[in-house]
Amino acid sequence: MGESVEFASNGSTAGGYLAVPASGSGPGLIVIQEWWGVSQSLKDVCDRLAGEGFVALAPDLYHGELADPEHQEMDKAAALMNAMPAERAGKDMSGAVDYLVAHDATTGDGVGVVGFCMGGMLTFLIAANRGDKVKAAVPFYGYPSGDGEPDWSGLTAVVRGHMAENDDFFGPEGAHALEAKLQGLGKDVTLTVHPGTGHAFMGPHNALGTLDAERAEQIWPQVFAFLHEQLG
Repeated sequence: MGESVEFASNGSTAGGYLAVPASGSGPGLIVIQEWWGVSQSLKDVCDRLAGEGFVALAPDLYHGELADPEHQEMDKAAALMNAMPAERAGKDMSGAVDYLVAHDATTGDGVGVVGFCMGGMLTFLIAANRGDKVKAAVPFYGYPSGDGEPDWSGLTAVVRGHMAENDDFFGPEGAHALEAKLQGLGKDVTLTVHPGTGHAFMGPHNALGTLDAERAEQIWPQVFAFLHEQLG
């Protein structure tokens, strides 16, 4: 359903995967990768979102590099994530926002962001840094903390996050603390911790053995409805 695209970023170009609904237009969504990269499972998520009426773009923050979740290349994924230049990733995401807002298929003057794991954390960052265009955010089992937190004054998006109860990477205590902090700043943020779930419980590749397919199929319709409510 989707295709590879290029867009302006950081004085050069970046790439990504774009899926457009059969109707030819819809609200724009940036889809931020897990630490694997723009894997087939992430492309499948974009295609599913397009099937629900969204124009979905997954920017390739690794610039062509990829770790295979099907073969559980976790060491390679960790190396790619750690080697990813944070400034470049930020500019790539910002470039993706501008590209998607301006795309002929995108309706409205803003976009939503959905991200998983590392992408969940990055969802918060791009929402805070591009409050002029990011209207809604759905981070999954990932969030910034400590020195990694952005300047929250720019966050204007409505945030509805989904976190795991049993998560050694992004624990529920940190999610509750961040939710309380952002609500205290007057932000419209709700981070739901789903009982009995583990990190990456939405991931169809099930690389960690934590897939909760039943829970995922309960959550996805809520996500679609929320994003349509916020974006049109």
